[in-house]
Amino acid sequence: MKNFDILAIGDITTDAFINIREESKHCQVDVENQKLCFDFGEKIPYDDVEIMRAVGNSANAAVSGARLGLNSALLAYVGDDQNGKECLEELQKNKVDVSLVRTEAGKKTNYHYVLWYDVDRTILVKHENFSYELGDVGAPKWIYLTSLAENSIPFHDQIADFVEKNQQVKLAFQPGTFQIQFGADALSRIYKNSEIFFCNVEEAQEILNSGSRDLPTLLRGMSSLGPKIVVITDGIAGAYAFDSTKQEMFFIPCYPGKPFERTGAGDAFASTIVSALALGKSLDEALLWGPINAMSVCLYVGAQKGLLSQDQIADYLAKAPSEYTLQKLA
Repeated sequence: MKNFDILAIGDITTDAFINIREESKHCQVDVENQKLCFDFGEKIPYDDVEIMRAVGNSANAAVSGARLGLNSALLAYVGDDQNGKECLEELQKNKVDVSLVRTEAGKKTNYHYVLWYDVDRTILVKHENFSYELGDVGAPKWIYLTSLAENSIPFHDQIADFVEKNQQVKLAFQPGTFQIQFGADALSRIYKNSEIFFCNVEEAQEILNSGSRDLPTLLRGMSSLGPKIVVITDGIAGAYAFDSTKQEMFFIPCYPGKPFERTGAGDAFASTIVSALALGKSLDEALLWGPINAMSVCLYVGAQKGLLSQDQIADYLAKAPSEYTLQKLA
């Protein structure tokens, strides 16, 4: 068993991007209220469709780490179908170690449908209930835990047991939909043992059951659950971070760029920060890396085409505008 730099754990999927950009006359778009509406019973034309294999939060993180030169692996489940085989092949093309990807008989590999309009998307998701088991994962430097299905609470307990027994292993936690719905109490040991935690503003509000949108309040609230470092993104307004060990709070703006399609920006942002930390970079440096990879991903369709190498990130840093700086808030 290799001792990986990063072991990403979470569900993977195939995304079918259905492009309705040129077909807006057949749907009603309410940008202000974030609604995309179709007439019931109608046949709605679409422009084209593009299939993305082996994506999802965990796969995106694993590919991000590999692209940045790390020994990156994925622990995930696929079904014994053609979709699963093609997902494995795609991961291998991206230099992700797949020795911990398990094929489960009688199950289907996750398949999601992405309704792509303008630069944003609405995703129709379905997570297969796999028989999650941690097993022997060696001694990775980092575990990157993210989206899993609604039957996965016992699996989270196994992961918590592992990191508590192996204190040298650092845990990064980027919760998915079901992990947020479980509630902080159900995953209290995961939060408590996290070296770094990522979510957006709305997710922080849901986790904390808070109506506040004050970022310092949300950062400290998430920190009270246990993570040493909390990072909260606020869309195109940028991101905030709180290092509870040093009691330091930061703001980092988005790296400038014109988005084409935003799927995977959050995954790129979070996984790049973790990868930078795994490479020995300081938190300050890592926070400057994250928005660059997020911006680059938004220049392409899907979550992985735009993921950068270390040299490419260094080039963007060298060309960064003067306003792209890490601001210390406290």
